[in-house]
Amino acid sequence: MLASPAMSRPRQSGSTTLWSLVLFTTLALFAVTLYLIFVVAPVEKQMGIVQKIFYFHVPSAYAMYLGFGASALGSAVYLIKRDAKWDALAVAGAEVGTLFCVIVLLTGPLWARKAWGVWWTWDPRLTTTLLAGMIFAAYLALRSMGDAGEVEKRFASGLALFGLIDLPLIHYSVQRWRGVHPTVITGKGGGLESEMYWALGLSFVAFTGLAALLIWTRASAERQREETARLRFELMHR
Repeated sequence: MLASPAMSRPRQSGSTTLWSLVLFTTLALFAVTLYLIFVVAPVEKQMGIVQKIFYFHVPSAYAMYLGFGASALGSAVYLIKRDAKWDALAVAGAEVGTLFCVIVLLTGPLWARKAWGVWWTWDPRLTTTLLAGMIFAAYLALRSMGDAGEVEKRFASGLALFGLIDLPLIHYSVQRWRGVHPTVITGKGGGLESEMYWALGLSFVAFTGLAALLIWTRASAERQREETARLRFELMHR
């Protein structure tokens, strides 16, 4: 028993060091990204300064995919193994994915108002993105109803897997249903200047680091919460 804390400290210390490295790397990436966006990348001729939303909107959508994908992965493995750490990943992914989904749904209308003259259209990509947000919001609502038991966790896992089906629909909706939403990245280049490509590319990397950091942090907190709840239950029923 006495050896256990001593053995766990190096692992915890190593994890903290890696977490700190990811944090500072992500912060540095965001600093460089913001410089590229607002200083180096030119202002687009037709959209003007509103085009700068593009550098946040598109990577946020990608981070949303990462979050929801992590939630679906954690849910699938949890249903098979009943391991709490995978359930923690599912919760963390759902929360982070929903956060970035909200950012997408807030920045999208700002772009739409300038590009299309309206705040919202029921474009296939917008609609499927909203649907994904609603599915994972339902997941979080179910998990927040008191202390989620085994039945609630399994049902929520099913919701996450159902939400996973919507992600490819979001991505390919523009090609399949020809909505008004632009295809940002194509094999033909999309007409972006090199400075814009650098700003967008680094923004993708920065948002990926941020999403991974948030999922990691939230999953760790969820595991600790579950462990505390388990210990409290054992003490109360001795």
